[in-house]
Amino acid sequence: MNGAVMKNFVTPDALFASALVGKGDAFVSEVDESDGSIAAYEPTIAVVNNIALDHKSMDELRALFAGFVGKAEIAVLNLDNEETASLVLKAKVRVRTFSVRSGLADLHAANLTPAPDGIRFTALERDGRFSADVRLNVPGEHNVANALAALSAARAYGLSLKDAAAALEGFAGTKRRLEIVGAAGGVTVIDDFAHNPDKITATLKTLHAFPGRLLIMFQPHGYGPLKLMRDEFIDCFASNMGGEDILIMPDPVYFGGTVDRAVTSEHIASGIRARGLQAMAFAERAACGDKLIELAEAGDRIVVMGARDDTLSVFAAELVQRLAR
Repeated sequence: MNGAVMKNFVTPDALFASALVGKGDAFVSEVDESDGSIAAYEPTIAVVNNIALDHKSMDELRALFAGFVGKAEIAVLNLDNEETASLVLKAKVRVRTFSVRSGLADLHAANLTPAPDGIRFTALERDGRFSADVRLNVPGEHNVANALAALSAARAYGLSLKDAAAALEGFAGTKRRLEIVGAAGGVTVIDDFAHNPDKITATLKTLHAFPGRLLIMFQPHGYGPLKLMRDEFIDCFASNMGGEDILIMPDPVYFGGTVDRAVTSEHIASGIRARGLQAMAFAERAACGDKLIELAEAGDRIVVMGARDDTLSVFAAELVQRLAR
């Protein structure tokens, strides 16, 4: 069970499948800290990849994830994330660690070979007894970390490393995660769920591993998150955009109510311009689309980023159609 559409589960009768009824006694679920419901789970194996500022304050997140790990029989923790790594010493349960970078982890990656549509690596256990070559059909170092988390959970459950690695080769990915919508006129349009600084950073790093200017349209997922993470948004874009990249932002998705709208997308764009990079904001998303079409040249990649708004995928598809005219 997952919060996103799982491509492996999609059928003609279930185009938006995010869960699959299988066989056996294992239940695997992505759980959510944004609404605090993670506190209701009592996992056998608790997997924590990254803990980072998003929907709640860091103090709230630390308490939620510590409680989640504390109720597990086995915790699978990422040594590459400082907040998650801090749980290793605090956990009073059995722990398995993983890392893309550190050989000190119980399972780590080596020989990373990226490609535009996937990545290969070798998974190595710390004691040297087991290793497996892994081929993923989803790109980026962040997906290597996701794969190591999955492999570690499989090992904790008693599966062999090689069997688990072979199964991962069949993973088709989830919708709106670096999903190529189409291409026209030499311009590729990509739809992506990235909405907080960590996810935006992962997306931009993955795309910058290959040539081509990025035209980024980022629609913030609410005025609250925009205010909470204003400085972090500015820093993550300024640190990960190339000199030729251009960021274009509409105002945040808004579903009504009395939320504080004091911080707008222009505050983010102006902060990025102050760092010497190209950024602009428009009140309406339609104006962003017009500017993207005006700017796009052969070799560019347009990246549509944002969450909580299913119409972003429609917007991305319409860009492809307009580029083809």
